Amino acid sequence: MTGALALPGSLLASNFPMSTKNMKLGLVTYLWGKDWDVPILIKNCTAAKIYGVELRVDHAHGVGLNLTPTQRADVKKQFDDSKVEIVGMGTNFEYHSPDPAVLKDNIEKTKQWLQLSKDVGGSGVKVKPNAFPEGVPHEKTLEQIGKALNELGQYALDMGQVIRLEVHGRETQNLPNIKVMMDYVDNKGTGVCWNCNPEDLDGQGLEYNFNLVKDRLGDTCHVREMNLGDYPYQELMSLFSGVNYDGWILLECRTDPDDKVKAMIEQREVFEKMLKNA
Repeated sequence: MTGALALPGSLLASNFPMSTKNMKLGLVTYLWGKDWDVPILIKNCTAAKIYGVELRVDHAHGVGLNLTPTQRADVKKQFDDSKVEIVGMGTNFEYHSPDPAVLKDNIEKTKQWLQLSKDVGGSGVKVKPNAFPEGVPHEKTLEQIGKALNELGQYALDMGQVIRLEVHGRETQNLPNIKVMMDYVDNKGTGVCWNCNPEDLDGQGLEYNFNLVKDRLGDTCHVREMNLGDYPYQELMSLFSGVNYDGWILLECRTDPDDKVKAMIEQREVFEKMLKNA
């Protein structure tokens, strides 16, 4: 029990399923939120009753590796004093390069961002597979990515964090490939961040592809506008309900509305309706 209490909530969730009603809506500072500093981000999320944020790197919030320990503590305090939680950091680190030096650099920098996440009160770092290098067998690349994720997952666990593998990249985002990567991960420190790609419907369809990784899901999922386009979000929410998912559904929206707080409220209402119907 003492050991369990030291683990992030996402890891506990995998062993102690909670009601679907505990899925939470949050925001990725992608297009909505990219121009907001920390006080405005907290203010706008609070107004929309969206209480979690994944901070994408290099955005106006300014939360980066250059922050001093005092500045990191200040960021943490601002969020601690509000209802809004830092879910973690959204990075672009990738592990497919055949160049050992590039691979090592991506791994080591991921570790630095894990420390930043911990310092500011986050619980993990988002990374992504991005490509199959030309001339390299796919199987070799999948193994290399998977072994990097295994190393980083254990490193994250040891410091009370998690690695979130975004389903991303040409071909690498295909769920059978994501499954192979995760087959090399033998710890609970790395989980899959579902990303709502059109490719999720390929092959035998959404449910089949979901089932490939349902036992390796992490505590975040990225969605676009849930009332636009033809992605089957209601079906996805029902699939999450079926596995008692207890994570963050994070808005990574692509449109550019004038009133983004109003747009966030609209998405929250859509999300709440989908949960009721799940």
